[in-house]
Amino acid sequence: MPAEEVFAALAAPQRQQILRLVRDEALSVGAIAEGCGASQQAVSHHLQVLKDAGLVAMEQEGRRHLYVIRPDGFESVGSFVADLWPGGLDKLKTVLEDRNE
Repeated sequence: MPAEEVFAALAAPQRQQILRLVRDEALSVGAIAEGCGASQQAVSHHLQVLKDAGLVAMEQEGRRHLYVIRPDGFESVGSFVADLWPGGLDKLKTVLEDRNE
């Protein structure tokens, strides 16, 4: 998925909150709605945007639909940051280590 689409999906704070909720376990729309204090309809809309951007996957467990984060959906963001700031993580590590000395 192009980084632009991923960034657009990540722009809404409620979607960021949803991603945090499904980061460690698959959850139903109802559980996500309860966790972020939103209606199931609003959560369903946000989940569709996240799914279209490749950031969450839906798993079916019987009659329930569970949503879980797709870590590989963030690869385009990682590539964008790497292209934007080559060697940046090494530089950041050096700066932080120098501050701690």
